[in-house]
Amino acid sequence: MEFAEQHAELLKDVLRWRRDTRHFRPDPLTDEQLAPLREAMDLAPSVGNARPWRVLRVTDPTLRAKVRAEFERCNAAAAAAYGTQDRAEYMRLKLAGLDVAPEHLAIFTAVDPTAGRGLGRRTMPETLRQSTAMAIYSLWLTARAHNIGVGMVSILDPERVEEIFDTPEGWEFSAYLCVGLPEFKDDTPLLHRAGWQENSETEWETR
Repeated sequence: MEFAEQHAELLKDVLRWRRDTRHFRPDPLTDEQLAPLREAMDLAPSVGNARPWRVLRVTDPTLRAKVRAEFERCNAAAAAAYGTQDRAEYMRLKLAGLDVAPEHLAIFTAVDPTAGRGLGRRTMPETLRQSTAMAIYSLWLTARAHNIGVGMVSILDPERVEEIFDTPEGWEFSAYLCVGLPEFKDDTPLLHRAGWQENSETEWETR
């Protein structure tokens, strides 16, 4: 298929408006709304077609509470690492949508999957983790295209998350995603609005 310029512009809009959502509406998502996100992961590239991502849809309130507690523990430790002024700024940031987001997805990478039979990863096993990251981003962009927000909770201890979910041996924690309808529409990233960090242009070096 050959795409037209309008496709490129639409993709650019999705990329530009992709946001790490922290403020969600509590409205539940239907299976029909979630289906395109699952399909997007099915369409994602992976090294040797290994498809190493493993997704847990977290609905159990007890498990969610354990993740919330782990976030609080890690967040307190992260705040303590900053100086007094930066710590105050840090504590004003909203860094997770765990309390309101209707959907929670815990995503892991199988570090030695039988699928793909090792193709393409013998010298670069990290490509399995990169494959999972691409699947997550495919889900993220698709969610945005369907007006659904995604927020990644990165302030977690991977080993502790693996313990919480009692994952099989060989599953490595990759990401915890909050998913739902955004509470508001805004073209300004939260960290920009808070004055924490502005975007910078990517530099391409020629050698």
